[in-house]
Amino acid sequence: MLRRTFCALIAASAFAAPAYAQEGKTINFGIISTESSSNLKSGWQPVIDDLSRVLGVPVKPFFASDYAGIIEGMRFNKVQVAWYGNKSAIEAVDRANGEVFASVIDKDGNPGYWSVLIVNKDSDLKSVDDVIARGKSLNFGAGDPNSTSGTAVPGYYLWGERRVDPKTLFKTYRASNHETNLMSVINKQVDVAVNNTEALERYRISTGKDANDSVRVLWKSPLIPADPMVWRKDLDPALQAKIRDFFLNYGKGPNAATEQANLKALTYRGFRASDNTQLVPIRQIDLAREKAKIEADGTMSTEDRAKKVAEIDNKLAALAQPVKTN
Repeated sequence: MLRRTFCALIAASAFAAPAYAQEGKTINFGIISTESSSNLKSGWQPVIDDLSRVLGVPVKPFFASDYAGIIEGMRFNKVQVAWYGNKSAIEAVDRANGEVFASVIDKDGNPGYWSVLIVNKDSDLKSVDDVIARGKSLNFGAGDPNSTSGTAVPGYYLWGERRVDPKTLFKTYRASNHETNLMSVINKQVDVAVNNTEALERYRISTGKDANDSVRVLWKSPLIPADPMVWRKDLDPALQAKIRDFFLNYGKGPNAATEQANLKALTYRGFRASDNTQLVPIRQIDLAREKAKIEADGTMSTEDRAKKVAEIDNKLAALAQPVKTN
């Protein structure tokens, strides 16, 4: 469906010159759908406006109903710079000519954030074991398929380690963004849902209320690398340099007080330099999940299973190799 949705974009860009080598073109800044577009726009717009002033070209926010829409937007050059999670950034790097150039720093200076499993404070579910034991009677709020904290990390560390499939475990399985899942748990519309610590903090900033007064965390993941900033690799190098300098210095210059206020609305302290290597841990998680599924597949022949497992082991070994530098 996404392929059909974006077929018109192919025609529009088929004869374009190398992306954004010319001055004065509008840059679209992609924002993944972790919550409603109105909330995301209010948080990101001041930073986007500052970026536009520094670059001297219009910069506009680009929204889609799901993460895949931002990935496809970058693929067809309708998005040139974007804020992603690590899982969606992998898709952008592999399929959309993307490249990580920075990552966020949260308000406490942490190099990342955490995925969580939450229930309403009034729930009699007290542990993950309770959730699994009563799954067939529970309504579950899942994350976007391309979400790091909503799907990839809990899929490995929460469900994979317990050898359960959330799509078959629960009475109902509904994928949504973090904001919707949080509000659904608070309002008792779902019994249990995945979320992350950044979303809980944004709820506090936007409402003035502490989410922990309304929900209880049953499980917390290992640290997830901070959200990456990604640009298309074919952006003009001079423009890339300006974009990188803007983000790495945001909140530090003569307008630091105003910029820090803008960052606070996003639950950030600033940005640090990064590259595609920050995606390696999530790639390893994805491959490990795939390997576990293959090893548990009773319909596959022993020979085919061994072949596919060996292919994954080779990929994991390659990811474990140190990065070569010139």
